[in-house]
Amino acid sequence: MKNILCFGDSNTFGFIPGSGERYKKDERWSGIISNLLDSDYAVTEAGCNNRTAFCINPAGDLFTGTKAIVPYLENHKDWDLIILALGANDLQFAYNVSYDEIYNGISSLVKLIQSSSNAKILLVCPSKIRKNVLNSFFSQMFDETSIEKSLQMPEIYNKIAKEKNICCLDLNSIAQTSDTDGLHYTKDAHRLIANAVAKIINIIFQKEN
Repeated sequence: MKNILCFGDSNTFGFIPGSGERYKKDERWSGIISNLLDSDYAVTEAGCNNRTAFCINPAGDLFTGTKAIVPYLENHKDWDLIILALGANDLQFAYNVSYDEIYNGISSLVKLIQSSSNAKILLVCPSKIRKNVLNSFFSQMFDETSIEKSLQMPEIYNKIAKEKNICCLDLNSIAQTSDTDGLHYTKDAHRLIANAVAKIINIIFQKEN
């Protein structure tokens, strides 16, 4: 049995753009992959709305990636794969992060996992934030600079993946964020993401065999 942890933000949780409700398990990517993979895989979903990857979130430890992942590493020693799907929330204008801070922050999260677990890591780069966000509720958190910084994320994530010798999936090549808020994914996009993630998971463990 291969144990997989999907650790992420609202797009892992399954936030529905517009309504703010949650997609059903068979509609959000982290739930769909359970049906796409065979019975040799056990998938644990650990998405959280507004979770950052590395910025200290004033909402508390559960919302700060480098802190929230610690219990998963301490209490579960049998992870075979940890999927990291977060980083967009660190681009909120309140955090005012630089390119180097994004690079160092994501790197530190990966390093934390590698120092605490033998699990393989799949680093998932979020799709770019679209201008629609400026006309949504989330304009209270994201601005033009957030959008510009999101364009730099693929370069940062791929660089880290190469340095840390881990897999990377750039969601910009898979799906774009919704027209509704420019930040979250539609149901169809979740399906596309799930298919891409499941394919990589199978490749990762086929290489191991």
